[in-house]
Amino acid sequence: MKIAFSGIELPEGKHKYNDSQLTALVNKDKPKKIAPFFAEFIFEGFVHADVIAIPEDDILSLLIFDMEKIEGRLNRITEENEQKILKTALQYLEDEIPLSECSFTQEELDVLTVLALFSLKPVIKIQQDDDINSIISLAIDKGNFMFFYTSGQPESHAWFVKKNTDIVTCAGQIHSDLARGFIRADIVPFEEYFKYYNFKECKSKGVAKLVDKDYIVQPSDIIEIRFSV
Repeated sequence: MKIAFSGIELPEGKHKYNDSQLTALVNKDKPKKIAPFFAEFIFEGFVHADVIAIPEDDILSLLIFDMEKIEGRLNRITEENEQKILKTALQYLEDEIPLSECSFTQEELDVLTVLALFSLKPVIKIQQDDDINSIISLAIDKGNFMFFYTSGQPESHAWFVKKNTDIVTCAGQIHSDLARGFIRADIVPFEEYFKYYNFKECKSKGVAKLVDKDYIVQPSDIIEIRFSV
């Protein structure tokens, strides 16, 4: 996840997310390897960002870029419906509301997306004293992201995906072969995992749920993929 920021002093580059759930898995499974999640902070890299972080009192410095794009487009078009959509969006921006926080139909979003407006991306309003970890937490929530996990003695790994991602796509995050040869997956809810010694016992006790390729992975699920290639 790339977090673009402006109006605040933050160290650029990749920063580890202090994930309490991954820590709990590490304490339980004592893995040989730990693979945490890292977010990348980029100064004013709005074009490349997944989420934009900016102080609330500096929000206009971001929105003005979108205003200029919309005003430029309005000066070039005559189609009434597109004009109406753009003028509605412009009013939101003038009221200092990021477009990602507004309700648009798919038709309206199609018109706005063409302009590559920055504030269509998730925008988090931060305080000058917010630390890196709290900003990452806000970005995860605002961007509709989540973690799922794989864990055992070899490795405990936090995997980062959008919410409502299917199990095959998640398998592909781990390795392309797991998606290509996907058969089924065993799923253990995070809280249930700590009631048993390891994933193997979860399966033997019937706690692990066997799912097909249409399963939507839930936040913090611990998964194991069955595959054949």
